[in-house]
Amino acid sequence: MSLSLFTSESVTEGHPDKMADQISDSVLDAALERDSRSRVACESLLTTGLIVVAGEITTNAHLDYQEIAREAVRRVGYTDAGFGFDCDTCGVLISVHQQSSDIALGVDREGAGDQGMMFGFACDETPEKMPLPISLAHRLVRRLSETRRSGQLEFLRPDGKSQVTVEYRDQRPARIAAVVVSTQHANSVSTAELRERVRREVIDAVLPHELVDSATTYHINPTGRFVTGGPMGDTGVTGRKIIVDTYGGMGRHGGGAFSGKDPTKVDRSAAYMARYIARNLVAAGLARRCEIQLAYAIGEPDPVSIRVDTFGTGRHGSEQLAHAIREIFPLTPRGIIDHLQLRRPIYRATAAFGHFGRDEAEFTWEREDQVAALQSALEGREAGVVTTASA
Repeated sequence: MSLSLFTSESVTEGHPDKMADQISDSVLDAALERDSRSRVACESLLTTGLIVVAGEITTNAHLDYQEIAREAVRRVGYTDAGFGFDCDTCGVLISVHQQSSDIALGVDREGAGDQGMMFGFACDETPEKMPLPISLAHRLVRRLSETRRSGQLEFLRPDGKSQVTVEYRDQRPARIAAVVVSTQHANSVSTAELRERVRREVIDAVLPHELVDSATTYHINPTGRFVTGGPMGDTGVTGRKIIVDTYGGMGRHGGGAFSGKDPTKVDRSAAYMARYIARNLVAAGLARRCEIQLAYAIGEPDPVSIRVDTFGTGRHGSEQLAHAIREIFPLTPRGIIDHLQLRRPIYRATAAFGHFGRDEAEFTWEREDQVAALQSALEGREAGVVTTASA
């Protein structure tokens, strides 16, 4: 029996990097809501008492960037200077100009907005086809947020992180080896009370009991105190939590961030399509684990390469799977945008708790609606029949 450990982390919506992501995606949503053809590349930075919004934005919409940024911080919960950051009193600086005409040349002819490679991953470890470590890490920070917002844990503040280590036996998850939760809190709560209540009302409420045993270790606010948090405790920048956004490190990453980018940027749209393909392949029973790589050249509509890796769990060869993918899934930027309905203001919701493994209706790339088409295409090819499956 082979034994190994794998660890993934997640962060709450009040983590400064995630606040930056939410501001950038709030700007994107506001632009798309008023002009669905908007081209947006928005970056945000937060530090003590200050938000900076910068980027290249071409749109017919009139945007109040200051109010968009303040409202995003308000939704997170930084509404009191006593928390270290206040949406109503912080400074907001704006530096925005139009998209480069050189980049626009490629996008105007419906090509990719940049070169790059994007990855999508899926596996059968959870119902949502996500690796178990990142799935559990996301659930923990969601639970922190829920108990904070409901008042159940009245001492919690918006910033926080989780980390889950899973022990794998013969490449299958067998037990939870370690859990780390660090949460910002009010100065009035004692470390002992915080640890006891977070263990009971967050961790024990989330973790599958059958995967926890007497050897599972817990680290709750290991340093003891975490009063200073959010942008006062650490500078936040858009795009610095790309592993949290994707698969917790279980799958490869092309390096491009998602938040603040409209769907003509294949960093975002092609990564969503790659996840969509991988999830449908696993849901179709064609592999237990699957990673898809798509690569693009700026200004060109079709991917320059498609790579499929099933890590030895596939029922068909990678070449067969890649051929079926080309038949079934639209892979040009325009095809991806249209098929996944990406010109809508749906992006702020993606900017916390991960972009994948979600069941909200807006997350069209999580649909398992191409299972029959994949099975038919591959079964037909096995029988020597030429099939044409339509997406």
